[in-house]
Amino acid sequence: MTRIDTRDVPADATSRERLAASGLDYRVVDVRDAAQGIPFQRAVGRGFLGGEETEEALAHGREALTTRRTIGVFESGAAAEALPVATIDSWATPLTLPGGAELPMWAISGVTVSATHRRRGIARALLEGELRAAHSVGVAIAGLTVSEATIYGRYGFGSALPAVRFTVDTRRAGWAGYEPSGRLEYREREQLVGDLSEVHERARRSRAGRIPGWPGRWEQFAGVAPGETDREKRRGVRYLDEAGDVRGVLAYTVDDRSGSFRFGLNVRMLVAETADARAALWRFALQHDLVDEVTADLQTTDDPLPWLVADPRGVTQEIHDHGWLRILDVAGALTARTFSAPIDLVIRVDDPLGFTSGDWRLRTDASGRATVEPASQVEPDVTLGVAALSVLYAGSVRATALHGAGLIRADAAAVDLLDRAFATFPAPSLDIWY
Repeated sequence: MTRIDTRDVPADATSRERLAASGLDYRVVDVRDAAQGIPFQRAVGRGFLGGEETEEALAHGREALTTRRTIGVFESGAAAEALPVATIDSWATPLTLPGGAELPMWAISGVTVSATHRRRGIARALLEGELRAAHSVGVAIAGLTVSEATIYGRYGFGSALPAVRFTVDTRRAGWAGYEPSGRLEYREREQLVGDLSEVHERARRSRAGRIPGWPGRWEQFAGVAPGETDREKRRGVRYLDEAGDVRGVLAYTVDDRSGSFRFGLNVRMLVAETADARAALWRFALQHDLVDEVTADLQTTDDPLPWLVADPRGVTQEIHDHGWLRILDVAGALTARTFSAPIDLVIRVDDPLGFTSGDWRLRTDASGRATVEPASQVEPDVTLGVAALSVLYAGSVRATALHGAGLIRADAAAVDLLDRAFATFPAPSLDIWY
């Protein structure tokens, strides 16, 4: 996979010109310089309604930012060390695709606009600037996780990777699953960092939609990052198979719920690369002494948990949006993934930003590999927007559902072909925030 360093990509000229007309300065921030980095971090924290961080926490958080392209928006003429009124950061990361291949994805994070500067086109400049930057260096897809679900569709992003939030009444649910032959062992918080990193890096390659984590993310889950809330409550266990190899890790907290020694266990991160590891970790959580309720977010839609308990009505499942994708190059994205069934259709893509607009003939061979070519003078079989194509691309959401919502225009036969070809197993998912 081609390595792309987003820090080599300059600030987008179009966004710079648009904001300059409103008296604003759109520019790259050198967060390696603490004098610029700390105000940038403070602006991000303010945007997400966080508290003031300590110097230690700021220094720790800046380690990840130094590997990214960081953009700030400032009042015109503001000094380099001024507090920005808006922020965004990005980096190129491997995205696991259906079929197991990887594609560089332009990951976008830290999107904030100060409450004092709403309605001035800043968010548009930030998001469109990132998409133009990614497209300029040949990145075929962009992605983000969001705090608000109503903003990003206008830029062509689609909610492609849903997640499940489990709430388990352990007394009602009970346990009916098997007992894996491996063993569990407690880990100190410092040890959890390496365990999470190693197992996640292996496991993510077998499920479409996932990206690598980074040291700061694992330190947050393990509770060793400075400023992390409830860090003293973080605990962890890992699962070792019969050969003694680590195949799963669970980071969690336990909180007193009633003052009467009844507790709730919150799964902060559960990563497993085998069915035995996942079952063993769920069994540990659900059968934990004094725990009446287990909660876990960012789980897969095909997780076996409801089938491991005696009473599935003790398991509440809430499906919600999590990973959002945005295709920037139709041919580059579609030819990189593997398809599950033959298909030969002409697809018309509508893209308000123009990156992917046009008619494209998608054909797959017996191996699931695709060819994509511009199609001319042929009536399309399918018409859809780039956001719908980006949702369909990951393979988690059915074409039937998008068609039923009016987001795909095609006859029943074409929709059936899309369903069969784009379907992906196991269910795609994204298991971290970024």
